[in-house]
Amino acid sequence: MKTDPQAFIRANTSVMAPPHVPEISLHLASEAHELWLKTEEELEAIGLPPPFWAFAWAGGQGLARYILDHPETVRGKRVLDFASGSGLVGIAAVMAGAREVTACDIDPWAGAAVRLNAEANGVPLGFTGADLIGQAIDADIVLAGDVFYDRAFADALVPWFARLATEGKPVLVGDPGRSYLPKDRLKFCAAYEVPVTRALEDSEIKKTTVWRFGSGS
Repeated sequence: MKTDPQAFIRANTSVMAPPHVPEISLHLASEAHELWLKTEEELEAIGLPPPFWAFAWAGGQGLARYILDHPETVRGKRVLDFASGSGLVGIAAVMAGAREVTACDIDPWAGAAVRLNAEANGVPLGFTGADLIGQAIDADIVLAGDVFYDRAFADALVPWFARLATEGKPVLVGDPGRSYLPKDRLKFCAAYEVPVTRALEDSEIKKTTVWRFGSGS
């Protein structure tokens, strides 16, 4: 790794509250276009994958809001915050009374962001960089914010989420209408109007829905 992730994150983000989840503070890019719109060459020069961890995406904000408003969803349970990015959803789960929360993201920079954000909120939050798709998990419930943005990724997630649901491990998904959301497998839980960064999205507000994944037919 060419750059120290924690030092870079501290230097290029500010600690602030996502607008839809003001109870939580995160290290976020204050000017989205400055960090997000760096060229691939600029990112490669500092050894930085696309910095998904630097922004509070609509799906994660909606799912975190749902967890905080419905703490019984996770209270006393072992939680997996899948594709965690900043760790927003996992932090919400800890605050809502989860027994143990593990954030999971294959981007090692997300691991640094999760540790910094957990520290900023004074909560214990585990992290794994393992690729868990298709694997058995040691958790009671899976939380996944904004994961259906890519066809290949979605195609890998659907059978895995379906199997987990069949095994009695609920999967809750927060999604602002991404292209590859498998709506035929989802049960509505709640909807929110989430403020987002125009530099990342096509509007300043995204309708975001929290769904429960079903095993399907």
